[in-house]
Amino acid sequence: MSSNSSVLFIDQNGPHVDDLVSSLRDSFANAFLHAENPKEVFEIIQSRQVDVIFLDINLSDNKTGLQVLKKLTEAGKILIIAVVPEDDGYLRAKVIEFNPFFYITKPYDPAEVRIILKRAFEKVHHLRKLREKPALDNFCGIIGKSSPMTSLFDLITRIAEDDYATVLIRGESGTGKELVAKAIHSKSNRRTRNFVPVNCAAIPDDLLESELFGHTKGAFTGASQNKQGRIQYADGGTLFLDEIGDMKPTLQAKLLRVIQEKEFEPVGGLQAIPVDTRILAATHCDLEQLVAQGMFREDLYYRLSVIPLSVPPLKARKEDIPLLIEFFTNTYTIERGRERFIFTKSALQSLLRYNWRGNVRELENLIQHMSILYTGKTIDSEDLPEKYTLVENQTNEDISHIVQHLSNPCPRPDITAPFSGFDDLQLHQQVDFKEMISEFETKLILSALRTTGGNKKEAAKLLNLKRTTLLEKIKKKKLTPDNWCLSGNG
Repeated sequence: MSSNSSVLFIDQNGPHVDDLVSSLRDSFANAFLHAENPKEVFEIIQSRQVDVIFLDINLSDNKTGLQVLKKLTEAGKILIIAVVPEDDGYLRAKVIEFNPFFYITKPYDPAEVRIILKRAFEKVHHLRKLREKPALDNFCGIIGKSSPMTSLFDLITRIAEDDYATVLIRGESGTGKELVAKAIHSKSNRRTRNFVPVNCAAIPDDLLESELFGHTKGAFTGASQNKQGRIQYADGGTLFLDEIGDMKPTLQAKLLRVIQEKEFEPVGGLQAIPVDTRILAATHCDLEQLVAQGMFREDLYYRLSVIPLSVPPLKARKEDIPLLIEFFTNTYTIERGRERFIFTKSALQSLLRYNWRGNVRELENLIQHMSILYTGKTIDSEDLPEKYTLVENQTNEDISHIVQHLSNPCPRPDITAPFSGFDDLQLHQQVDFKEMISEFETKLILSALRTTGGNKKEAAKLLNLKRTTLLEKIKKKKLTPDNWCLSGNG
């Protein structure tokens, strides 16, 4: 974290903030600022680079604090840590509605503040690195630098130069067909107008017509007023029809007229309405086969596929898997206030050999799953769900060229170490039962705190305790960050 970035405390209790800042300076080289009222806050953030704000919701009254929180979260860019009274559940619930980066209770716990600051700085650093990443790694939100993806990016750029031709995007489920459609829109001259996605498989047939074309008042029972359809909402912009193969024949005929005549009629309407909408369609089905079976109009098929485009499956671009893992790991850990985990080479090799039938969506779901169970740990192949390591689900291709550049991750922490001495315990002499139970309880608490990187809320969840109960036990046992190896790490 650069020294020119600042942490701002918005709190009317100046001496209390000064004491807290004094305890933080040994761990952080950042500038710490203090403001007591909203006017000072906005003067500071206009004149200084502020990355993190601790906002005491009780400024002069709760309403003022919530108003400041609303303005700051709407502005974005700055990570907000809301500070609320420990016993005020209502205020805490109101704060959560604004979705701050984190919230803590008052009075401040210096150890907790250090942990939160460390995570906040990790996220700020990550966001800065994302802005600095080459465009090749992130093309309009699509992650990839493999040969199939660079070819796709080049094709998207050329397609976007034409604002009118229809595009049929093919690809397996989970490959990112909607992202490709969004990229075409964002690179085109229509980018300032609406991008309107419609999943034809997700909307019932009897509602899809009204959703697409709109309806007039009285067109059917329940149509109490005119409704604008998504085709008209996309006027001047782009309409993306996902899973077009699921559209029923009667709607296919009406869509064909939109493409040919550049006009449509709402349900119940008598007059055609002109529209300038570029149509992009996507499917995982074999439309040629549906045409041969009489389930899809041949004329519509040719109208939609003026420019066919195929999105490669994940198994065809294994080189992008490490990039995608890094992106999703940061998304589901750092950006959500959790400590980042690391995959060993063994785990990465298992993931690179896997067939990925669910494509990028399956990989994202796996990383989200791991982020909940293994925050702050090193993930080995044995930690992965069984299907990712089964021999029958692994390819035999050589992936050494992909993993050879990967650095060795940090050693896997031995979280079972605190319990040594209790396995297969045999008593040969009198013991102090209460003392041994207390020692075992202490080691359980320390193990949970090490596992969660000192996050007491997450540690309490691991132990199935209330957070207040855990805090009482930590206080009673006089445990400090030094005990769970957090000293020196912030």
